[in-house]
Amino acid sequence: MAPVGNMFHPFPRGVVANPSQEKPRVMALRYLFIASLFSVSPFISGCSSVSSDVQAGRNALQTGRANDAVGYLTQAAAVDPNYKIPYRVQVSVLTYLGRAYLETGKDTEARQTLERAVKLDNDDPLAHLYLGIAMLKTGEVERGRKEIEVGLRAIDDTLEYIQEDRVSGLYWDPNMQIRNDVRQTLAAKLDDSQLIMAGERIGAEFDEEIDKARRDEARRYGGGGGGGGGGS
Repeated sequence: MAPVGNMFHPFPRGVVANPSQEKPRVMALRYLFIASLFSVSPFISGCSSVSSDVQAGRNALQTGRANDAVGYLTQAAAVDPNYKIPYRVQVSVLTYLGRAYLETGKDTEARQTLERAVKLDNDDPLAHLYLGIAMLKTGEVERGRKEIEVGLRAIDDTLEYIQEDRVSGLYWDPNMQIRNDVRQTLAAKLDDSQLIMAGERIGAEFDEEIDKARRDEARRYGGGGGGGGGGS
């Protein structure tokens, strides 16, 4: 029995495929594929750019260049205000931008930015800490002191929790310097200016600890440890 219709052949019997008709289809598919690559490229590039700008902003803050930090972090936040550093402690771009505003004397902008940071992530210790500092600097004393306390306790709790990890925990605040500083600050009866100074000091120490822990762990396991930015 002969095969029915064109079951085994893409064209009816007696009809020969015209190569000139197939070329437009192939070209169209090729253009579609290339277009899809171009549409994905800006997204990948944008993610990379945000990460680079946030790290540059962090480095600027850690080396006393707050004005430079504002530039990098403003640019990063405009692209992705939800971005967080992808490490053991995930601090948001808005938290770092709020800190940069504080260090450049832009207290109102800092408060607005940090209020957004807390809304996006209520578990970010540094967002609460710097929001409290911004509130004290803009005259909201009672709430500001409470926010600073929330942030300090969250830093202490975070370090205690990480220490329970028998691998990575060894590299976080190994001498309990940050935790002791937090506990002494919470126990002391500091005035507003003293509390601001203590909060700024502990916040900077905690952010730098993210990088120190990563480097120390990388050295322990033979990794590079170069570059800034994070704990495992």
